Amino acid sequence: MSLGLPSHLAPQAVSRWFVRGLHAIAFTTLSGALLITVAFQAANPQLVLWPAMIALLPMLAALWFADRTPTVFYSTAYLVVGAVCSFWFTATFYSQSVLLVASDAFSVALIKVALVMVGGPRGGVIKRVGWCVAGYITAEASVDAAVLLTGHTVEFDITTLLAFVVTTVVFVLNDRSRRLARRSQPLLHRAARDEELAAMRHRIEVKAAALMHDTVLSHLAAIANAADGPLHPALRAQVERDLEVLVGEEWLSDELLIADTDTQRDWRQSGLFAAIQETRAIGLEIASTGDLSAVARLDHETSYALGLAVKQCLVNVLRHADTNEAEVAVYGSEREISVMVIDTGRGFTETETSPDRLGLRQSVRRRIESVGGAVQVWSTPGRGTSIMIRVPAAQAQTNARGTA
Repeated sequence: MSLGLPSHLAPQAVSRWFVRGLHAIAFTTLSGALLITVAFQAANPQLVLWPAMIALLPMLAALWFADRTPTVFYSTAYLVVGAVCSFWFTATFYSQSVLLVASDAFSVALIKVALVMVGGPRGGVIKRVGWCVAGYITAEASVDAAVLLTGHTVEFDITTLLAFVVTTVVFVLNDRSRRLARRSQPLLHRAARDEELAAMRHRIEVKAAALMHDTVLSHLAAIANAADGPLHPALRAQVERDLEVLVGEEWLSDELLIADTDTQRDWRQSGLFAAIQETRAIGLEIASTGDLSAVARLDHETSYALGLAVKQCLVNVLRHADTNEAEVAVYGSEREISVMVIDTGRGFTETETSPDRLGLRQSVRRRIESVGGAVQVWSTPGRGTSIMIRVPAAQAQTNARGTA
């Protein structure tokens, strides 16, 4: 019974609103007794019932204070004031004619039910039941005293007893359900932890597959387009560095993604700029246009993923598009950053690509989707390809998490 609240706050909230429910019943019964008294006075003008109406007002005030501040003091004060008011109310009615007493026994029962619904301050089931017992005894004692004082016979009141029994049973059942919830809570936490571990494992697998594919494909493309003879020292150093990252499993740590806050805003320090520069180094001519500074609004993980995805798109242009020219256009808005990779090569039909072609599927789509982005592809055989990559800006991701 957590109501979506934290586990340490749920019992307090449920207990508080449970007591408020009891007080609402008490307000209802006292208001009903007041209306019945007014109706009797209007139907029998010769009777003097206004003292009974006045007797209900202090009881209503004491109940209001007990509801606003459920402490031992105000709950005890409500019982004391309620006992006096119940005695006063009952004595007023029982001092009238016998016909009025017989017909208004239900009105007196409403007063006693209101005392049973005292609720009491915060505590366990034993304290709650104890306050109900105190309310029941107080109600019966005060009313029976007034009945005997006016010379009438005390009769057994089944209505108040049923109210007391039902309230007590509800307290016990509520406590039992709370205990069962506490027992099942560790199982729920364990299930949530297992789900989080499975999601983390999936993200690592996606990152590993995409990074492995990107690195191997990039190296093969670089070697294929390199001149005969030994590799250029810069290209050799890049290949060795990438291999060290893979062998050392440094890609498992987000430390590779963290950049200084000041340099993160610099376009030249972004993952997209690095992707363009590395692809230029292997022979592709790239024109970068648009709002290049917009990539500064990406967090480190999204910027890193975007750079690798764009690099894969550019490597695909060099390998499959039969052209050595491409354009990277950047468009920024408050909520997202869009990057379009355009080439005028031979194009393709995405649904007809071979299943072993994992570049667009694994290194682009799944990588961008892992950071909350989306990828759209427009390609026509013989007319080129345009790939739109949209990723959320850092501020939009923060707002989405806050709303959730």
